[in-house]
Amino acid sequence: MSQTLSASTLLAVPLAPLAGALLAGIFGTTFGGNWIGRRLSHTLTILGVLVAFILSAMTLKSVAVDGARFNETLYTWMVVGGLKMEVGFLIDSLTAMMMVVVTFVSLMVHIYTIGYMEEDEGYNRFFAYISLFTFSMLMLVMSNNLLQLFFGWEAVGLVSYLLIGFWFNKPTAIFANMKAFLVNRVGDFGFILGIGLIAAYTGTLNYSEIFAKSGELGGLPFPGTDWMLITVICICLFIGAMGKSAQFPLHVWLPDSMEGPTPISALIHAATMVTAGIFMVSRMSPLFELSDTALNLILIVGSITALFMGFLGIIQNDIKRVVAYSTLSQLGYMTVALGASAYSVAVFHLMTHAFFKALLFLGAGSVIMGMHHNQDIRWMGGVRKYMPITWITSLLGSLALIGTPLFSGFYSKDSIIEAVHFSHLPAAHFAHFAVLAGVFVTAFYSFRMYFLVFHGKERFDQNPDAHHDDHHGHGHDDHHSHDPHESPWVVTVPLVLLAIPSVVVGFLFIQPMLFGDFFKDVIFVDAAKHPAMAKLAEIFHGPVGMALHGLQTAPFWLAAAGVALSYYMYMVNPALPAAIKRMCMPIYTLFENKYYLDWINENILARGARALGTGLWKGGDQAIIDGALVNGSWKLVRGVAGVVRWVQTGFIFHYALVMILGVFALMTWFVWGDVFMQLIKK
Repeated sequence: MSQTLSASTLLAVPLAPLAGALLAGIFGTTFGGNWIGRRLSHTLTILGVLVAFILSAMTLKSVAVDGARFNETLYTWMVVGGLKMEVGFLIDSLTAMMMVVVTFVSLMVHIYTIGYMEEDEGYNRFFAYISLFTFSMLMLVMSNNLLQLFFGWEAVGLVSYLLIGFWFNKPTAIFANMKAFLVNRVGDFGFILGIGLIAAYTGTLNYSEIFAKSGELGGLPFPGTDWMLITVICICLFIGAMGKSAQFPLHVWLPDSMEGPTPISALIHAATMVTAGIFMVSRMSPLFELSDTALNLILIVGSITALFMGFLGIIQNDIKRVVAYSTLSQLGYMTVALGASAYSVAVFHLMTHAFFKALLFLGAGSVIMGMHHNQDIRWMGGVRKYMPITWITSLLGSLALIGTPLFSGFYSKDSIIEAVHFSHLPAAHFAHFAVLAGVFVTAFYSFRMYFLVFHGKERFDQNPDAHHDDHHGHGHDDHHSHDPHESPWVVTVPLVLLAIPSVVVGFLFIQPMLFGDFFKDVIFVDAAKHPAMAKLAEIFHGPVGMALHGLQTAPFWLAAAGVALSYYMYMVNPALPAAIKRMCMPIYTLFENKYYLDWINENILARGARALGTGLWKGGDQAIIDGALVNGSWKLVRGVAGVVRWVQTGFIFHYALVMILGVFALMTWFVWGDVFMQLIKK
């Protein structure tokens, strides 16, 4: 094994984006006096991310080709009772792959932002935020311990909060970022409980040391219950993943996060941040393999998310929200793969999805720019001839998303479906149905959006609402009557560069990542209990053979049926969707209200929490603490003092009288006491 990785080089990967973020965030804003302008701000941040990408690519080459590894502590923060709080890096194939994906997508988003945010007053601040996000995500994936993982976990959540509410004068954006922050706190509460249990029972936060003690954890019961400790730990960790990776029912924050600028949708809510939960569970595979109960829960949650979030994408008219619900559904697919113990397949889909989903989000942003900030797909149509580069790249992204053979999404998505089919867990039957049905749903809503935007009659001159404005008041009303236009090169070049891996990366990497040694000694699977990956290896005969076989399988024909039905309903017979809507109004209302989960959260959970808080405040704080303990104590002292004040008069004859009476009482007791006792005994 060639040890070619140096700590200083690895340290430069996260610090380069951090340096760019600090320079642009301090000296490019009013906070630091606006010393540097827009050009220098975006140059510094792009340079930082470019350095990180180049170093990440070199690291991946060293890891994949030379077998290099790195697992060292760089800094010890503190030691508490033998528990070490450290900063360190673990660089293996999983980390190196994530580093390249994060930095490449981030680099594309940085370049794209030059054109997309050109007119925005917060230009420099936005570059500082997205560069800071890149630093946070790199610290998360490069960590070798749970403390640093949690730091990166919370840091990406904080920067996400700042980016979703980037237009802080926009009420819907403020509501959306607060919603994201609060929902993620629910997941993070479970996550930190899981970390706490691991620390309590292993005495360490280091991955390697935890995995070395996983056998001991697997045999311990959770105190006071019949549950196994490992099951409780894994469920707590997965609750954290549910929040960050937007799994049902903690998914409600992600669609609303589309209130932020489009570049962050590609960077945070499609390619990197929301996949942090998938990465974490894959990293913790030695623990999750010990609990079938946790894996069944993961299967069920992922299945519900994959299918039922896809249904909601069918009725969306905002171009970004269609892609957002697609993200939810695909995250469900990744989660299902985790539940089937196909961790490498989940990570493989994470990688392919990062490219084509970032492409679709940036393509949607390009359409929004070309349509003068209109986001409603009902008022588009015929955009293909005006925006040819956006059209062809969006088509490639859509084909990858629906799992077209030879495209990247096909190899990862079909592998998930097959892995679930081979799983022996009880929940696998429902999961297999959900992911199969999800193929049809995904193809239908994806090409509904594609046909309504790029084909058919031009409807952009019929838009009744001139303010579908993604730029928070920076739309141009005088342009709404103009034809669409292709975006500038800083927008189209990232689209082309993302389209290339969206097409070829699955074909190139399925063999080493799923059936080779790429994840050897990184991801652990108990093949005897969970044989899905072993069965997949038996039937795999190369990427070409898989693509040819895919033409004969149910997922391909379900996807084709979804595309055909969307074409018929929106191109051939556009009156049909309205007729179906009238006939299925209760279902449409259910979908439109997003299964009433927001209503439940706001009117039951939030009001219940508020009522509980009010009860604790009035009953506990005011009545017991303030009323009984604080005020009651001084009132008691005052009462006793009032009684004592009447006794302590200060007159000598009163005190003499009391003394005489006391002496008389004592004499009476001693003289007559024995007589009374004898009388009582008789």
